[in-house]
Amino acid sequence: MALLAGCPRCSASVSGAAEDWECPEHGPVTPLWRPAEASYDAFVEHLSLAESFPTYLPWPLGPGWQVTDFGTVGTPGRARASFSAVTGTSDLDGPVEVLLVAEEPGVGLGARVARTRHSDPGTEIAGRQPEARLRLGSTSVPLWSISTHDTDAELDRSVLAGEAEGRWLWVVLRPASAILLMSDAWKLADASEFGPHLVATPFGGHPSVW
Repeated sequence: MALLAGCPRCSASVSGAAEDWECPEHGPVTPLWRPAEASYDAFVEHLSLAESFPTYLPWPLGPGWQVTDFGTVGTPGRARASFSAVTGTSDLDGPVEVLLVAEEPGVGLGARVARTRHSDPGTEIAGRQPEARLRLGSTSVPLWSISTHDTDAELDRSVLAGEAEGRWLWVVLRPASAILLMSDAWKLADASEFGPHLVATPFGGHPSVW
């Protein structure tokens, strides 16, 4: 198996089997399954584990961009979250990393990646106007900026969050100035629906460090 089990809320390894897994810090958890390095074969295994749970990617990927990391939080037959990371370059920022997390409430993976205080972003977006939008199929998805000032000493990332298809959607961009990319009409697609195009998807680079 190319995917390794870890805690969705921290970097600790987990122990267990079947549907019973435990993190030494967070107790019983649903494991995050993540490859040691990104590859086509590992991504196929990831999609098989995720089943009908979407794995979003910016699509189409621009020239020089590649998928560097991905994972699923779940057990066989029951996925609760997924993430993907892509890297490339922009004219203004040079190297850029974009991480996308789709998750059910309470999972905590998005908050870990974003380095935010709350597991879910709902308390921070209530009553505010959205600051960005992206397209998911024919749907326009509103996004709100999420502050990381209280929890991220490096302030090296910008975080946006919203709701898509009944799940929380997190968009994390590094460096923080890469949020200017969102001024363009970003489009996401579910990689499980790529079909033959999946073979041409570029994989490589270094996994994300949270």
